[in-house]
Amino acid sequence: MRRRSLGIAMGACAVLAACSYPFLPLATAAKEPVVIGTANSLTHLDPAGGYDAGSWALYSNIYQSLLTFDPGASVPRPDAAESCGFTTSLTTYRCTVRDGLTFSNGHPLTAAAVKHSFDRIRNIRDPLGPSPLFANLRSVEASGSTVTFHLAAADATWPSKIATSAGSIVDPAEFPASSLRTQQTFPGSGPYVVSSYTKDVRIDLAPNSTYQGAASRKGNAIEIHYYATSQDVEKARKAGKLDVASSGFPATTLAVLENGKDPGVRLSVGESTVARYLVLNTGPARRPLGNVEVRRAFAALIDRGRLASAVFKDTVSPLYSLVPRGVTGHSTDFYDLYPESDPRWARQRLRDAGVSTPVRIRLGHQVGSAADEARALKAQLERMGLFRVELVEEADWVRYQERQKSGEFDAYVLQWSPDFPDPDTFVQPLVGSGNGLHNGYTSAEIDRSIRTTQGFTDRAESVARFRAIQRLVAKDVPLVPLWQKKSYVVTRPTISGSQYLVADSSGIWRLWELGR
Repeated sequence: MRRRSLGIAMGACAVLAACSYPFLPLATAAKEPVVIGTANSLTHLDPAGGYDAGSWALYSNIYQSLLTFDPGASVPRPDAAESCGFTTSLTTYRCTVRDGLTFSNGHPLTAAAVKHSFDRIRNIRDPLGPSPLFANLRSVEASGSTVTFHLAAADATWPSKIATSAGSIVDPAEFPASSLRTQQTFPGSGPYVVSSYTKDVRIDLAPNSTYQGAASRKGNAIEIHYYATSQDVEKARKAGKLDVASSGFPATTLAVLENGKDPGVRLSVGESTVARYLVLNTGPARRPLGNVEVRRAFAALIDRGRLASAVFKDTVSPLYSLVPRGVTGHSTDFYDLYPESDPRWARQRLRDAGVSTPVRIRLGHQVGSAADEARALKAQLERMGLFRVELVEEADWVRYQERQKSGEFDAYVLQWSPDFPDPDTFVQPLVGSGNGLHNGYTSAEIDRSIRTTQGFTDRAESVARFRAIQRLVAKDVPLVPLWQKKSYVVTRPTISGSQYLVADSSGIWRLWELGR
């Protein structure tokens, strides 16, 4: 994600990346909390149980990882680690943990705690958790202050992966080795501590007075309110209940705000790499989308331009590849291989494959603008009687993920936020073996190509392989790219630091930068 108004700030961060940051005294933080409203749901506060944008936005504030990203940076730097690096090959990575780090409950943060944190993600393998990100991890060792990761295959992206929220370090005394934490307290070592939490409603964060890490300052107290839809966020903003509205605006509201005529708001906008896909259940051939020719016909019916203009008022841009624009290796294979919105082409494809029409499918989606999008998709797919689409709406985010996992949908709408600034974050978790889409798709050829890309320390050398992967995805159609969004944050004029919530490709929500 790229910010329209952050050029100077990003440059300053780049200059300071190698410096140590002095903390502001805790007493300087405003006593009145900054109130945020968002429609991004929070799956679980245990890092082993959440792999979604709403959860990860919190993890980077409550927990530390060994490494982290500065704003706009493509290479991570130490956070809980003193130093990190590969040893003799790209299959062994070693970090030294900083001395004197503690969790907010006073327990020491040690190399053993790091090992525990990674082991439990792999042991629990929660279907809604981030274990697919660590598919290449063979084992973790802890000795003294040293942590050593042994990888099954070379992976130059490993430093970036452990810098994500999946690398959040938790207290072994508080977080069980083989199950998610059930208590509603979540001690960590990040810039904030959880002072109160009501699931699906609100979470209050207070600055962590014992924090030692890469964040440049200790910020205000934070109060986050969760809303079911973007319309609900907008109502709360208009009612004066919010200082910051993030990740939740109706398209019509954004079109008005972008004209800049409202003196009561400050709008931060960024070109993001958050992407929207239609995930297709490839399953057994007997499933309606188990036949690749049916999926290809499906792809040719989508009118991305119509979605962008009619449903989202041009606040999103059509996307024709697995890897979005602005990410190394981006291509346009769905544009190259398929006509745009051509029911005659799709009908011929189905006839040649001997497929009877209409093909009946269940399309899962969420509420709010996602429901408007789903209705538009239904209309596009049902032209000329080629498909018959049953829309299945789910308001609860966790339940929506569970229904995806169970295979209840033949297709479902998914929004994907990058984990780190590399095309691998759109490839391994979405189309590699053990991916998190639960759509039955695997490809030995893609897996081989992924392993090859992970062997390039110079990431520019991986571009040809990533483009080959995208071409194969376009041919197999386990998903259909729809659009990529801009990133918007609206604040009161008295709030500073809002540009740091226009998340970049690291996915970090830098709440500590907010102030009055």
